[in-house]
Amino acid sequence: MLKVFLSFPLFVLVMMISALAMFVPGIYAASIGEITEMRAFGYNALLLGTLAGILGLAMMNRQPRITARSHLMTLLLIYLLMPAFLALPVLDAVPFLGNFQAYFEMSTALTTTGTFFGGGYHIGLAHSVVLWQAIVAWLGGLLTLVAALAILEPLSLGGFEIRTLVLGARSGSRMGQSSTEASERLVRVLLAVSPPYFLATFILAMLLTFAGSPAYYAAVHAMSVLSTSGFYVEGSGSTSMNFAGEVFIAFFLLIALSHQGLYFFRKPGSVLSLKDDPEIRSAFLLIGLATAGLFLHHWLASFDVDEGTNFQAALKAAWGAFFTSLSFLTTTGLESVFWEQARNWSGLDSPGIILLALAATGGGVATTAGGVKLMRIFALYKHGMRELQKVAHPSSVGGAGTAARRFRREGAYIAWMFLMLFILALGMFTVALTLGGLEFETALALGVASIANIGPAAHALTANSLSFVDYNGYVEFVLCLAMIFGRMEVLALIALMNPEYWRR
Repeated sequence: MLKVFLSFPLFVLVMMISALAMFVPGIYAASIGEITEMRAFGYNALLLGTLAGILGLAMMNRQPRITARSHLMTLLLIYLLMPAFLALPVLDAVPFLGNFQAYFEMSTALTTTGTFFGGGYHIGLAHSVVLWQAIVAWLGGLLTLVAALAILEPLSLGGFEIRTLVLGARSGSRMGQSSTEASERLVRVLLAVSPPYFLATFILAMLLTFAGSPAYYAAVHAMSVLSTSGFYVEGSGSTSMNFAGEVFIAFFLLIALSHQGLYFFRKPGSVLSLKDDPEIRSAFLLIGLATAGLFLHHWLASFDVDEGTNFQAALKAAWGAFFTSLSFLTTTGLESVFWEQARNWSGLDSPGIILLALAATGGGVATTAGGVKLMRIFALYKHGMRELQKVAHPSSVGGAGTAARRFRREGAYIAWMFLMLFILALGMFTVALTLGGLEFETALALGVASIANIGPAAHALTANSLSFVDYNGYVEFVLCLAMIFGRMEVLALIALMNPEYWRR
């Protein structure tokens, strides 16, 4: 049976998994009496499954000349075309939603960007439809992890280019692998990643239930956190976002700070200690600086507050700053329940520029987080520190071995090139959004939110709440392109456009 699946193209496998996933909200809709939604999910699951089976039989055993290029191109097509298939049950269950609006919502979910609107945007939607959005985001996170290890790592893309230089491996050394080897690698990575990913989601859902959240909200929020989509549902009895729930969520958000957690399940012997992990060290430094800055920002502005309430308010402000900083750095975008209270306590506006910088920085390589990635930021940091040492001691020789020198030189060069391309793309998407009639501040916030795959940041960084009527078809189209650009990363897209890459 496994050999049959190995003979199917990647796109067909994704279609089959999506068809099976549609039965989950369909069964849930039947259990709570949402008959219309049950039919929508059931009928479209059968339709998509039948279409996937026909395509699979027609294309099985097809061997592309260059498998790595084929998989990279297929990954791009998945992000472009799959939202249309995933939107089919939503269109049947929510008739007032337009075709492109449904595609846009599924695109935000599949790219793990999350909604660009406030937590109450889903009011009026059936519970099964909201559950389907969370499932698509969760599957999008799983797709991101599998693609990182099975497609981007062999090509030394997605942040692995720096790791390849440090370890001294040849870039793209496994690009010419055969079709069977590449398919086996995909299935092997999927089987290795899926159990811990599902188990972590289940454990977090149980912990949120213990924190006082009903099972439905706990499941949706757990899938949102593990996929770093920031998909938060408000409702009666939804208490996931309380202090206990935030503590549990913060613990699982730490997984998105480094690729070491994922590597533990594949190569336990290759896992570094926390003090030796450059991504963890960079993350703790950035979160610590952001928390300290925001806390002192609040504390210095609160001297005129009654001394009896200062200590309690300071603790809430400190936790609110820490949780929100961690959430934005992992491109999840959840705000602490104490965040608004902390702002009111200080009497100051939200320091959006700090959250904007954290969102653009992003999390670890081979995680569901988006952004520039901590590995590249750490390479630039080490290069900068070495340049400062050379200014003070021009004749000094940098130590720490060959790997560290590669990290500071070639690694920093690649990281700098990526950062410049990232900023250039952000500027282009921001200009494109302003051409759609948006103000510059709103366009910039939407640009960062889309290209860093952190949709809730758009709501958090803009002065006014956003709604569906704020967007037209042109703006949504630009946001879709930016989300795919951010999820695929610029180096992978450049590789696809390189003529030499297609001649191999």
